[in-house]
Amino acid sequence: MDERTKFVARLLEGEMMTHLCEEYGISRKTGYKIWNRYQQVGARTMMDRSRKPHRFSNQLPDQIERTIVKLKREKPQWGAAKIRELLVRKFPHLHHPAVSTVHATLDRHGLVNCRKRRSRAKLQGTALGTSIEPNDIWCVDFKGEFMLGDRRYCYPLTISDHASRYLLTVEGLESVREDLAMPVFEQTFEEYGLPRAIRSDNGVPFAAANGLFGLSRMSVWWLRLGIGLERIKPGHPEQNGRHERMHRTLKAATVKPAGANFLQQQGKFDSFREEYNAEREDVLNLGRV
Repeated sequence: MDERTKFVARLLEGEMMTHLCEEYGISRKTGYKIWNRYQQVGARTMMDRSRKPHRFSNQLPDQIERTIVKLKREKPQWGAAKIRELLVRKFPHLHHPAVSTVHATLDRHGLVNCRKRRSRAKLQGTALGTSIEPNDIWCVDFKGEFMLGDRRYCYPLTISDHASRYLLTVEGLESVREDLAMPVFEQTFEEYGLPRAIRSDNGVPFAAANGLFGLSRMSVWWLRLGIGLERIKPGHPEQNGRHERMHRTLKAATVKPAGANFLQQQGKFDSFREEYNAEREDVLNLGRV
């Protein structure tokens, strides 16, 4: 259970918002943002998944491992499945390993005949449109991850409007998983409406190299909402240059140094967003004078 969950749990127990915000080192505005988001989407986005491995590799006794290697050298064209079957026939009294364990054993001894892998098709960029009015095009990306004071990694999801350069959202997430990013987009859609198109790179969760036409679950969701997809060419971040330039300013203002935990880091993001948008509005107003 991370800081967000503990923070909400203590609010539910009746503790005062002001006292908790002072204890966690965040502003009351950030505290109310966490509380309002919990009321909207519940606790499903606040829980960490277990990092416990689903499976553990089994180490074979030396005698069985030597026998597997010997059988493979006698039958160099046979694969792990046939080698295991031969082991079962010759030594029926033994506890026989799985085919995957036999394969891993052969691989450790350099006895696996690897097939040449076919090159995977790389995603290509799409045609990029132009923006005149707000909500014509939104630019989205994950700012490179960085480590917080509590040794956990933070992945900032950023959304900006291409025409006005208005920074719509900066949300620190624990990974780039779709189930964490989609509620952030839902909240942004509710606040600002739907854009005509969304421009992103070809990384997850915005695209999927193995998906049909490179579509991920998130991009399919956007299409169903009537939002067009724009993808920059791989290796050409300048095609999303306005957003990338904002990232450089964001990093300098909020990451050096990083927050002690997710709550403090989110407070830095919120303050940066307000200042960034306010300064841009002041510059635009000055230009109209």
